[in-house]
Amino acid sequence: MAPRFHWLTLPDGEVGYLSQLFNLSEQQAYFQFLMNSVDWQYETLSLFGKQVVVPRKVAWYGDSEAVYAYSGVLHQPLPWTAELTKIKQKVEHVCGEHFNSVLLNLYQNGADYMGWHSDDEPELGDDPVIASVSFGASRDFKLRHKKYRKSQQPVVTQTLISGSCLLMKGATQRYWQHSVPKRSLNKVSEPRVNLTFRLVKLAEI
Repeated sequence: MAPRFHWLTLPDGEVGYLSQLFNLSEQQAYFQFLMNSVDWQYETLSLFGKQVVVPRKVAWYGDSEAVYAYSGVLHQPLPWTAELTKIKQKVEHVCGEHFNSVLLNLYQNGADYMGWHSDDEPELGDDPVIASVSFGASRDFKLRHKKYRKSQQPVVTQTLISGSCLLMKGATQRYWQHSVPKRSLNKVSEPRVNLTFRLVKLAEI
């Protein structure tokens, strides 16, 4: 029987969580590959007219036409590796979706983070489907509704453990923001690799 997602109760959004898509041996093998063989880079973004270094390492892989741009940076994908293709195929099978690219993020410890944002770039279409896979240290994934983000509306937190898969679909990116906040080194001292699989529908160069 195929594993089933647990769907979070969110207005205006569809977010499902699968705690174990990859078994322990797969987690260990893929984590070692990702740490040692991916072409990790620090990235500089243009935010509010300033050049800011992203607080984590990133890499972009995918089909040759899956060019993706955000915050003034154009991502030309590296070709799929055999290992990334295997991960993608397993994710596609359980999600029932097709993806042509993956953005990888390396959080070296709790000091690395991702600020509040939505994955709503034009290249992803109106209601993009994004599957997020994690290997390594557990990290909190937070969601907040755009309409109520300045009020007392509670923030939704889902801890993403190694081998898990988080699926965002429907109108989620239109109405919700998400983040991976900082954590003290006492709480998170080990690295985490996150892979967000996407379908780039339009390349704007």
